Amino acid sequence: MGGNDSQEGAFDFGDRDGPDRTIAVQRDSDHEMPIDRLEDQQPQCPYGRAGSCCDICYMGPCRVSDDDQYGKRRGVCGATPGTVVARNLYREIAGGMATHSHHAWEAAKLLDEIADGAVTDYEVKDEDKLRAVAADLGLDAEGDVSAVAKAVATTAMADFSPGGDTLNWVERMPAVQRERLAEHGLLPLGSVDYQASRSLTQTHQGNDADPVHILKSALSAGVADGYAGLTMATDLQDVVFGTPSPTTAEAHLGVLEPDQVNVALHGHEPILSEMIVRAANELEDEAVEAGASGINPVGICCTGNELAERHGVPLAAHSLQAELAVTTGALDAMVVDIQCIWPGIADLVECHHTRLVTTVDYVRMPGATHVPFDEETALEDAKSIVRTAIGAYEDRTQRQGYEVTVPDRTQGAMVGFSDSAILGVLESIDPENPASPIVDAIQAGQLRGIVGVVGCPNPKMRQADMAETLIEDLLAADVLPVVTGCIGHVMAQGGYLDPGRVDDLAGDGLAEVLYALGEAAGLDGPLPPVLHMGSCVDNSRIGNVVRAISEGSGIPPSELPVAASAPELIAEKAVAIGTWALSQGLPVHAAPTLNIEGSDLVTQVLTEDLEDITGGYLIQEEDPEAAAEQLIAALDERREPLLGQSPSGGGA
Repeated sequence: MGGNDSQEGAFDFGDRDGPDRTIAVQRDSDHEMPIDRLEDQQPQCPYGRAGSCCDICYMGPCRVSDDDQYGKRRGVCGATPGTVVARNLYREIAGGMATHSHHAWEAAKLLDEIADGAVTDYEVKDEDKLRAVAADLGLDAEGDVSAVAKAVATTAMADFSPGGDTLNWVERMPAVQRERLAEHGLLPLGSVDYQASRSLTQTHQGNDADPVHILKSALSAGVADGYAGLTMATDLQDVVFGTPSPTTAEAHLGVLEPDQVNVALHGHEPILSEMIVRAANELEDEAVEAGASGINPVGICCTGNELAERHGVPLAAHSLQAELAVTTGALDAMVVDIQCIWPGIADLVECHHTRLVTTVDYVRMPGATHVPFDEETALEDAKSIVRTAIGAYEDRTQRQGYEVTVPDRTQGAMVGFSDSAILGVLESIDPENPASPIVDAIQAGQLRGIVGVVGCPNPKMRQADMAETLIEDLLAADVLPVVTGCIGHVMAQGGYLDPGRVDDLAGDGLAEVLYALGEAAGLDGPLPPVLHMGSCVDNSRIGNVVRAISEGSGIPPSELPVAASAPELIAEKAVAIGTWALSQGLPVHAAPTLNIEGSDLVTQVLTEDLEDITGGYLIQEEDPEAAAEQLIAALDERREPLLGQSPSGGGA
């Protein structure tokens, strides 16, 4: 741990089948990596995996299960496996909801400050998006930009305040599905903050013990996450930073430049990263004076997706590879804000010259430099951070024997397929009804369906190439995958976002659709086989496309051949996103399996009974080929009624 000595051959990328595969197993021969720590944790607790360990009071922990092999049938207080598992799941969902909604709150607060003129480093960049959101919320969308921005910001911030029958942003939900949830009492009451408070209160020891009632509240929390979290955050970020459109970016650790100041931006909020990119451009001369050829901002995790889709900033690494980026010796600063910041990074930077910079008050790490980031002084704060990176570059170039090893590996990718971009392409084919090209392609047998593949790379699933195998099977079956989050990085690194791979990966019918859409988009060739839609909050873009197809075709979301998959989920927020997708009426695949198998009742409700309520249901499967088969079967079941209908004539 004394420094970055020679690392020749240090990286093991675990390739399986050549360039079609991305990094399967992330290792570095000189440093402990996540895969090593996973191995150290074996065997993992079966009670925790089953969701059947209860530690919310000090009479426990209690281990309960419907399976006699594990635990007892009741805890000390008398809680059943259904009660324990439902409580634990609800708290997971609520944790994700709180995280996403706080992200959205920051975006709403920034828009409010822009409207009031309280900040000068930010502005409204997409006025059309602002007015469209205002109209959708039932606000006056025709006035002065500042007035419309103020009204939208006020309406957004009201979703965090007491009062109201339900959230304002639920208006962004397909009306037919909203009515269906309302009939079952599943719309969130009051504010999203109330939802978070209710989750802890309802699951406190001695409170709600009815598993089904707890699960209803958990589903409502998922709805709140999808609208006062995901949708609001994406809407307002597009308003302030611009709505993405397809662009190209390079991916993989090879985007690091040894002769430049490399600044990795890691986390989720573009409020910080957008300003760092601007500061890097303005401080190029200072970097050159320090001996560098320039400043190279690169993206990690969802911040990487945000910057790639708006500016073409290179996608250096997903969250599981963040530590690998440090071990190259080329990374001068890792600047983080919120979410997916793994504590192992803090230990690793002690061995290198890399400066770890935290910027958010509630995200601190031992050994990191903390630079408070304030919207009112955003550019100056960003310049301070970039100057820290320049200082680190000078440090590494002056160290005796310090070696830099950057893998000779990059991959081009087409990114930034926002919902607006996708619907714009469809509208160019059929201006009267943009939904018709998709529905017609389904009816013609070219397109089997659409699957949103989202989430993180999990070291448990990486060794099975989970995401790659699943997506390749979907593509071969004429299913269009759309991706967000760190799965977007996995796809970029593996060449799945390369339009030149369509003929290799897509089935004949899907290939025809991609070529037709590429022509409609004005490209010299097809769209890529997998469409990159952005960061994890940008899952709302998938929801917006589903809404547009549903409303344009008259087919409820619960009957469209659309599904979702989190093939390598890690965080509570991924569980919250999946719950939101269930509320939309979609089949949702999860791997690793959710921590619910300690209760037969909870498992049955989510995998079977829920379909009669929302139209959605859970698919639990850790084998990628079996998961693909189940998703394809779910799409076929929903596609069958459409095959007997006549195409509308505007198909792809």
